[in-house]
Amino acid sequence: MINFDISKLFIYKWRYWIGYALVGASLIAVLFFAGMFLPGGISSQEIQSVIKSSTLGFTSLTAPDVINLPFHLLQHASITIFGVSVLSIKLPSIILAFLSAIGIVLLLRRWFKPNIGVLASLIAITTGQFLFIAQDGTPGILYLFWSVCLLLLANMISAQKRFKSFYEIAFCVAMALSLYTPLSLYVLFALAIAVLLHPHLRYILRHLPKKQLAIGLILAAIIVTPLIISLIKTPSLWLTLAGLPNHWPNLGANLSSLSLQYFGFSVPSGSTLITPFFELGSMLIIALGLYHVLKTRVTAKNYVITIWMICLIPAIILNPGFTSITFLPLVLLLATGLNTLLAYWYNLFPRNPYARIAGLIPVVILVTVLVFSGASRFVYSYKYNPNVVPNFSKDLKLIPKDTKHIIVSSSELEFYKVISKHNKTFDVELAPTDSDTSFLATNKSNKIFSGYKIDRIITSSLSNQSDRFYLYTKITD
Repeated sequence: MINFDISKLFIYKWRYWIGYALVGASLIAVLFFAGMFLPGGISSQEIQSVIKSSTLGFTSLTAPDVINLPFHLLQHASITIFGVSVLSIKLPSIILAFLSAIGIVLLLRRWFKPNIGVLASLIAITTGQFLFIAQDGTPGILYLFWSVCLLLLANMISAQKRFKSFYEIAFCVAMALSLYTPLSLYVLFALAIAVLLHPHLRYILRHLPKKQLAIGLILAAIIVTPLIISLIKTPSLWLTLAGLPNHWPNLGANLSSLSLQYFGFSVPSGSTLITPFFELGSMLIIALGLYHVLKTRVTAKNYVITIWMICLIPAIILNPGFTSITFLPLVLLLATGLNTLLAYWYNLFPRNPYARIAGLIPVVILVTVLVFSGASRFVYSYKYNPNVVPNFSKDLKLIPKDTKHIIVSSSELEFYKVISKHNKTFDVELAPTDSDTSFLATNKSNKIFSGYKIDRIITSSLSNQSDRFYLYTKITD
């Protein structure tokens, strides 16, 4: 019998580099596609985010509401440099999503074997949940970004010997910035409890360089000063940061909403965010990962995941709008489930290379199906789903370039004033003036204007309310 040495194959030697190259190519492709083409418009939440970002100034640092200030500063810079467009509104989220995805890959590589990191990363970056927050021009991406930063930097501090001082300072800065985002308190709380309970983590904390720790804490104190001032002025912001509603919610309705968001496989739906978050196959693997974490709680990472999930469950039950914060814990459980599945198979055939390869085939098929089904569900939902598509306005792309005057309704005035301020191509009014020879009226402001006639109607591809703008010209005798 001929002995077959799989380690001599070219593909086997470079398998991890090939895998990570595939992850990188997939990431760039999906972010470009999601940012440029799907959904192809902006939601009402993105409009409100742009309005808030555009009003930022030096006084905003001490304003009563500085929630998600880091994101709004980035969005303010984006629309100031590039003007108001679909891409400039979404650009901060796309950049943060790219960095988050790189962080997920690095974190999974450090917490699990490289093969598990590749497979779990591919599934994670092609889910509808990730693709949506990656292009959503609201602070929703921060729930993932700060979680990834904090866990990755904490892992670097505990495992790396080189540049430990840098990671220590970077963690303090990230910790301070993350406090501006609701529910970030819980990942910090989970890390703190894990340090107190796990002897190895306590040992690492006692031996951290004290000088760098002091520098990091001083920088953190400076960064959180505007937040502290806001909390003093508006104590109710504590509830927002903790993810708690101002009024006691209907728990039955919240639980029903959560069940659809996580387990509504038979009745997929959505508004701006399609549900359920993960495919059925992914949720089964996540369930296996959860079982393994609860069964083996001795490792530091299992401590963090368990405590973090315990903290998040009450918060999302009280406020289901914050379910995006659960994305990273679920990805970690997904990777744990894949690792458990492969480890069980390898333990059955520890010395048989043929059986080990044969065991990979169904796993690869499963991952491939999950990747393509997740991406296709995102594409088709944001292109054809009648419950989702109308929630995104494409009006920005429909405004003619030669427009000089736009008439809007009072509810639209604030947003169009932002466009006028940064793009400087047209004036915005609630009613035409006598000097206007022509003007563009939005769908909401359209009515009969005395002395003017409709010269052109600009439509979108929607089946309902497709008449988006009306071009009026003055009637001449």
